[in-house]
Amino acid sequence: MGKRKKGNPIHGWINFHKPVGMTSTQAVGKIRYALQAQKVGHGGTLDPLASGVLPIALGEATKTVNFIQDAMKIYNFTVTWGEQRSTDDAEGDAIQSSDKRPTLDEITALLPQFIGDIQQIPPQFSAIKIEGERAYDIARDGEHADIKSREVYIEEFVIIEPQADKSATAASNQDISNEPSRPPACGHGDTSMSQTSFKVTCGKGTYIRSLARDMGQLLGCYGYISALERAEVGAMPLKDAISLDIFEEMIDNPTQERDLSRIILPLQTVLDDIPVLALKEKEWLALKNGNAISFLAKPDLARMEQIGIDWKSDDYFTALATYEDKAIAMVETYGAKIQPVRVFNL
Repeated sequence: MGKRKKGNPIHGWINFHKPVGMTSTQAVGKIRYALQAQKVGHGGTLDPLASGVLPIALGEATKTVNFIQDAMKIYNFTVTWGEQRSTDDAEGDAIQSSDKRPTLDEITALLPQFIGDIQQIPPQFSAIKIEGERAYDIARDGEHADIKSREVYIEEFVIIEPQADKSATAASNQDISNEPSRPPACGHGDTSMSQTSFKVTCGKGTYIRSLARDMGQLLGCYGYISALERAEVGAMPLKDAISLDIFEEMIDNPTQERDLSRIILPLQTVLDDIPVLALKEKEWLALKNGNAISFLAKPDLARMEQIGIDWKSDDYFTALATYEDKAIAMVETYGAKIQPVRVFNL
C-alpha cells in the first residue's frame, strides 16, 4: 500500500494576482499553506519586482503547466531612459548612463523592429542554464554569462503612456505658473522622454527586461524596466485574478467554510484552444487505464472530424479527452489511433 500524501487533493487552476515584492516560489508556498493542498506549482515565473497574473496549478492541473507556459501573454511595463542596469530592471546597479533622452517619434519609429519573430538575448540575471549553471549564479559571481540569442515572437508592441523629461519641459511651464502642472500631450513627438510605458503581447520565452535593454541601446540612451505588470496569460486576465488578501484571510481563519469553486478554475481552463474529444464509457475506461484506442466506425471517425482532427492525414494531433464533461486525459492522435499522453486522476 502506497504512502498517503499529506494535504487536500485539490485539482485546478488559480489565477493569482501576485503583488510586487513576492517571489513566485513564495506565492506557491502561501497558497499551498492556505489551502493545505497536496500538490502546487506555478505556470511561469514572475520576477519579485513585477506584479500581475501568476497561474497557480493544483494537483492534476500540474500536468498541464506546459500549455499555460506556451500561451500568449500581455505585459504592461515602464522603461526609464538614461541608464542601463546589471539586471535590466530597477533592482540592479547602474552600469551605463547617458544624458540623452529619446523623443516620442524616435521610440515610435523603433517599435516595428520588435514585431514578429525576433532574435533576443536573455538578461545576464536570468534562469537560463549555461553548461548546467544558472545565468544569474554566474552573474552574481561577477562573471559574464555567454548567453546565446533565441527567437521569440511579439504580436503587438505599443506605447500607452509617454512621459516627457521634466528638464525638457521646465522652460515651457514657466509662463503658466498660475496653472497646475500637467504632463505634456502625447502628440509632441519632438519632446524628449524620461520614461515611456508600453503594452506588449508576446509568446513563450520573451524577456521584457531584454526589450528595455535593447531599445535603450538602439536609441543610444540606455534603458531599464522600472515597472512591470503581467496583465494576461492565456485565458487568465488580471481583472479576474484572486488577490493575496483572500489567501491570508484563509490562513487567519482556517476553520471557516469556503466555496473554493469561486477561486479554483477547472483543469481545462488552460486548454481552451485544444480540441475536446468526448468519449463513450468503454473508451474512457480504456484510456483511464493507459491503453490506446482506435476508432473504426464511421460515426466515431466523424466525431474526430467534427472537432478538427483530420484522421486521414499523416499529422499528429493533441486533444483533451473527456467523459461526461470531466477531463480524462491529454491524448495524441495519429490516424484513427488515440494514445493517452497524460492521464488525469480526478
